[in-house]
Amino acid sequence: MSSSSFTSLHITALDAIVNVNSLFTLAVFVGLSWNPNDSSNNLNPDPACSPTAAIAENLVAFHVYSFSSFLFSSLVALALKQAIRLSRDHRFSIHYPAAVEFIAARINRSALRAGMLVSGAGSVVGCTFLMLALVNVVQIKLGTLACGSSHAYAAVVPLVILVPIALLIYVSVVVYAFTR
Repeated sequence: MSSSSFTSLHITALDAIVNVNSLFTLAVFVGLSWNPNDSSNNLNPDPACSPTAAIAENLVAFHVYSFSSFLFSSLVALALKQAIRLSRDHRFSIHYPAAVEFIAARINRSALRAGMLVSGAGSVVGCTFLMLALVNVVQIKLGTLACGSSHAYAAVVPLVILVPIALLIYVSVVVYAFTR
């Protein structure tokens, strides 16, 4: 694979990471703007199944962890993308040859792959925390899982099965792509 197509492929992959992370970050912001303690915004008829304060605290914490992970992943991806573009821009190399030598010396296939794997790992961690936050949203809206609410289980079970399967597929494809 030529160097040009190699880096173009990576720029496209980095764009995809940033775009997906942007959508998830928006979802996290929407989630953080929601007040979990609003008693009128609850579908749980049984007061014995009401969520504890710890569930609401975990909801906020998982949203923040998710946001941090997506932001980390996006910033790493954007930095890699910018480094690739700067190292390929001839106008930049004429005006700042020392900077290009520094950047070009640091951008090799191994470093680029490692950076992309780190960015991908940040996205996986962000998705995991977002899933955990959604489990807490379900518990706040439909009743705690400890209470045995069939509606809560009907919402959570597909979530905790499908999201990890999708993440496993994503990780497998990323690892496969970067070991070839």
